[in-house]
Amino acid sequence: VSLACLPHQVFEMASKERHECMNEIRLLQSMQHPHIVRYLDCKMERNELTVVMELAGHGDLAKLIAAAAKAAEPLGEARALLYFSQVVDALAYMHERRVMHRDIKPANVFISDGGDGTPFMKLGDLGLGRYFSSKTDMTHSTVGTPYYMSPECIQGGGYDFKSDVWSLGCLLYELATLRSPFYSDGLNFYMLGKRIMARQFQPMGDASNALVDLVDSMLQLDPADRPSAANLYAQTRSAMGATDSAG
Repeated sequence: VSLACLPHQVFEMASKERHECMNEIRLLQSMQHPHIVRYLDCKMERNELTVVMELAGHGDLAKLIAAAAKAAEPLGEARALLYFSQVVDALAYMHERRVMHRDIKPANVFISDGGDGTPFMKLGDLGLGRYFSSKTDMTHSTVGTPYYMSPECIQGGGYDFKSDVWSLGCLLYELATLRSPFYSDGLNFYMLGKRIMARQFQPMGDASNALVDLVDSMLQLDPADRPSAANLYAQTRSAMGATDSAG
């Protein structure tokens, strides 16, 4: 197994927050799933926390999508749904164990080799983003990345399991169209929030009804109207079957 070691400065972290962070890392070490980046070890030395994890050595989904967009070569529904199904499978496993991800986006879906040369998705950065920021080591901001943030989080509400599902809807839309649903040039946070609350995104072109319906089910303003991750996995497998039949 290839390893990635990520050091974080924690001298500014309160002792209670430090304790919570260590407990969460230990919980993440218990996650054993083929589509989840494995957390192998953690240690604290001289106010520096080092997290040792599995290395998925083929980049991430953000880079894959960007390359496809630059080449004007869509992934196609079959590939988009296959990659997405692996991410949903991982999230359903997490949710079953009452763990939220909190920052699902293409850059947090890492790619390894499935053994036959095909990309194999692994969900990473499992909920630790609220403790650390790549720029400042510490973050005190709202959990989540703005373009994938749910309406309830935009409005300052609490984050829950269905917030992860909203982010999955954004992820599948981007896999299918090679663009983020709510992205627009020159958009500030206020305008982005307005677009999200209005569900204002471009149609998905020639996407199948099954794919459009799947995205729509996740991008519901009311969290109660979104499917659970487990139900979403079943729906995704069904959509994959419909795509195979159509192909």
